[in-house]
Amino acid sequence: MDDTQLGELTAANPELAALRDEALSAVAAAVGGDALEQVRVHFLGRKSRLTAILRSIPTLPPEQRPVVGRLGNVVRVELEALVEARAAELAGASLRQSLAGERLDVTLPGQLFPLGHEHLISQTIREVEDIFLGLGYKVAEGPEIETTYYNFTALNTPEEHPARALSDTFYIDLASVTGTSGGAQGTVGDLLLRTQTSPVQVRTMESREPPVYVICPGKTYRPDLDATHTPMFHQVEGLAVDENITMADLKGTLHYFAREFFGADRLIRLRPHYFPFTEPSVEVDVQCLLCGGAGCRSCKNSGWLEILGAGMVDPNVYGFVGYDAERLQGFAFGMGVERMAMLKHGIPDARSLYENDLRFLEQF
Repeated sequence: MDDTQLGELTAANPELAALRDEALSAVAAAVGGDALEQVRVHFLGRKSRLTAILRSIPTLPPEQRPVVGRLGNVVRVELEALVEARAAELAGASLRQSLAGERLDVTLPGQLFPLGHEHLISQTIREVEDIFLGLGYKVAEGPEIETTYYNFTALNTPEEHPARALSDTFYIDLASVTGTSGGAQGTVGDLLLRTQTSPVQVRTMESREPPVYVICPGKTYRPDLDATHTPMFHQVEGLAVDENITMADLKGTLHYFAREFFGADRLIRLRPHYFPFTEPSVEVDVQCLLCGGAGCRSCKNSGWLEILGAGMVDPNVYGFVGYDAERLQGFAFGMGVERMAMLKHGIPDARSLYENDLRFLEQF
C-alpha cells in the first residue's frame, strides 16, 4: 500500500489503518512457523478483526463503503503476501541453521561396498580363449541339450560304447515330459544333456567349408560326483581342419598352449590312447607344477600330470559332415576347465568351486 492509499484509508476508517500497522509489526516480530501461523489466524482468519470490518461495510455511511471495501481488500492482500514472505524467510533461516549444525565433510571417503569378480571357472575359460584367439582360432558355441546324433553318432561313437550307457549320460525322457515317446536316433525326440562340447565341432563343420579353426567352451553334464568330478562341469574343445595338417601341428599347438597357460618352462608329453572320434589318439601330460618333474605326491611320483585328450580327426567323422577325407586332415583336443584350474592353482577338490564359499573364491 502506497502513501496515498494509506492517507485515504486513515481518513476513511482509522480503525482499519491502525489494524494494518499492528499486523505489520506482529508479522515482522514472529519467530518460528508456529508463531507466524498464530499471527495469520489472528489478523486474517474468519474470526479476525479484519474480517469483521469487511463484513460491516454495509452498515457504514454510503460515502465510506466503496473506499473501505477497496482499501480493505488491499490490506488483506498485503498482509497475506507479507505472511508468505515471512514464512519463506523463516524456512530459509531454519535450513541454514540445520546445515550449519549437520554439516558433512563430503571430501571424506564414502562407505566401501565389496565388488564381485569373475568366478575362477570363468577366468580360466577366458584365459584359454585368449591363448587360442591369439593363434587365429574362433570361438564356437552350441546347445547344451543335444541329440544322440550330434553327441555320439556323428562323432563315430558306436551304439555299444560305454559312454552311451544310461549310467554315464543324462538322457531326457520325453515320454514323462510331453506324454509322447521319443523319436528315432538323431531326431529331436532323442535328447540328452551333452556329455562333451564335441557336438559343436560337428555342427560347425556342417555349417562352413574348411579351413576350420575353432574352440568350443561350455557346460557339459555327466552323472559323476567326487573330489575330481561334478555332475555339471566345463570343457574347452578345439578343432583344426585344413590341408596338410599332421600330428606335429597338434603337438606344437598343445606345447605352445601349455607354456602360455602353465608357464614358459613347462614341458608336455603325449601318450597313446583311444577316442572314438580321433585316430591316432593321445593323452597329454604336463610337467608337474609342484615338483618340476622330480616326482611328488600330486603327480604320484611320475613327474607328470594329465591335462587333456587329443588326436587326429578320424576320417569317418568327415563322412557325417560332407568333407573330403582324402584332401583334408585335422586334429581335435578337449580339456576340462575345472581340472585345468585345479592343476594351475593347487585346488584339491573340484567341489570347492561350486560351494559358493567366499573365503575360497576370493583367493582367485
